[in-house]
Parts: sequence; C-alpha cells; structure tokens
Amino acid sequence: MSGFHDVRFPFHLSLGARGQIERRTEIVSLKSGAEERNSPWAHGRRRWDVGAALKTRSDGDQLIAFFEARRGPLHAFRFRDPLDDRAETMLLGVGDGLRTQFQLIKTYDSGAYGYVRPITLPVVESVALWVGGAPVTASIEAGGVISLVSAPAPGEEVRASFHFDVPVRFESERLALSMVHPGHVEAGSIGLIEVRL
Repeated sequence: MSGFHDVRFPFHLSLGARGQIERRTEIVSLKSGAEERNSPWAHGRRRWDVGAALKTRSDGDQLIAFFEARRGPLHAFRFRDPLDDRAETMLLGVGDGLRTQFQLIKTYDSGAYGYVRPITLPVVESVALWVGGAPVTASIEAGGVISLVSAPAPGEEVRASFHFDVPVRFESERLALSMVHPGHVEAGSIGLIEVRL
C-alpha cells in the first residue's frame, strides 16, 4: 500500500536539479479565432530531474538505497527545492476574534495578480510566527496548519516565515545508473513529481 515517508531526499543530490512547474489548461479555439481557456487544476504541479547531480560512487550508493527504501514510486517523501524552499513574513490571515487555525501559504505576486500556494510540509523548527507584529508560539498540525493558543483580535495580522519541503515520489519504476570509471557514476533522467497528500 502506498504512503508517505517523512524523510527528505538527500539535499546534495538536489543541487543541479532541473525544475518545472506544470499547469493544466484546456484551450478551445472558437470559429471567430478567439480562445476560451479554463484550468481544472487549482494549483500547479512541480517536477524535477535530479539525474545531473550524481557524480560519485557514494552518490550512487545513497540514491540506490533511497530508491529501494521508497520501493521506487510507491512511497512519497520530502524534497527540498533549491530554488523555492522558503517564505518570508507571509500574511496568513487577519484575526476575527474567533479563529485560531491558519494554513501556511506562500504568495507569488506579479503586478496586480497573484497565486496563493498552500504549504503542507513546513520545516517545523524553522517556523516563526507573529500576531499583530508580536512573536508568538503555536503548534503545527498535519498539512501545514498552525494552531494558536488564543484567537487573534479582529484586524490583527497573522504572519509567518519558514522553510518548506514538497511531497514528491519517483516518477519512474526504473533507476538507471552507470559507472563511467571507478568512483564516478552517471545517471540519465531521474524524475521526481509532486504529489498531493
């Protein structure tokens, strides 16, 4: 049975990874030449190729052990994206005097538009929280939800800074490696794909 292993992919094997963000868009061309576009996905899906990071025999040994322990693509795991792994003073919400739980998010702004990405795998020890500008402590629940001891007063901003990982699995059931010469390992494409927990 598939599941999630709460272990991070070795970070040194993430360096040099090529990342992609995939968006599903349905495009219908009308007779007038105009288009209608719709997306069935609320959130993008990220992919990485980590094959280029392998260099040494030790790297190969570590990857083989990690792949086997996850049973290939059967079990998901944590991946730290070297290019997008932190959020700084993100506005999580505004108090109403009743609400005590807030989802960790990262907001991507571009001009007057933006996208809010839910963060489900924060690095718990990195989370710093502020309510109304004052630092506070809170428990971090499954799925990246923070639970405050008391509800923020109406109008008080709840903000957080933190590092985060992405839940991923191996894209392929096969792991292809070769030893170019003693001590040096090369790999083809080794895909990781984001999953929903």
